[in-house]
Formats: sequence, structure tokens, C-alpha cells
Amino acid sequence: QVRLVESGGGLVQAGGTLRLSCATSGSIFSGSTMGWYRQAPGKQRELVADITSGGSRRYADSVKGRFTISRDNAENTVYLQMNSLKPEDTAVYYCNAQQLRFPRYEYWGQGTQVTVSS
Repeated sequence: QVRLVESGGGLVQAGGTLRLSCATSGSIFSGSTMGWYRQAPGKQRELVADITSGGSRRYADSVKGRFTISRDNAENTVYLQMNSLKPEDTAVYYCNAQQLRFPRYEYWGQGTQVTVSS
């Protein structure tokens, strides 16, 4: 059974930092593209950043230069370092594991709240 468990969310002032972690159980981690998505109230869920099994990264334009995604394949964990946080970063952040080639799969974590006060 695959489980993704996020941690590290919380309340922070604008300009502050947070580090999110997503621990993955099961045998899928090393072959998966791991991603962080977020959903603010009244908005659609959007990609924040992802990292492939080979280490290629991509970021949403809104977080480039402020957020960094990384993965530890030995610990089956993906991280999102968030610096210079802004009130508009406030959202529920979700961890995602996916593989688009056969056998295709996609898993989600339960989400962790990030609130940035002005």
C-alpha cells in the first residue's frame, strides 16, 4: 500500500521560511516523479514544483527563485524549501507521486496547510 505523508506546514509571517517534507511508503519512490501542488480557497489545484527520478526540476513561475524542491531516494522523502514567503503562497500543499509511462499511477498525500500572514 502506498502512502504519502506531508509535514512541515504552519503559520509564518511574510518573508519567512518553511520546509515541507513528504515521506513515501511503498516501493514506488525511486521511479516516481515527485511533486508539490497547492490549492488556495476558491482556486484550482496548481503545480508548484516537481522533480523526476533523474533529478530534473521544474517550478511554477510564481515560485521560481524562492522555492527549491529536492528528493532523498535513500529516505523516500521529497522536500520543498520555501523562502521569502508571500501571503499569496497561502494554500493547502499536497504531495504527489506519479509515473506516466506503463504501469501508470498517481498518488496524493492528505495535504498540509501553509498560511502566510502579512
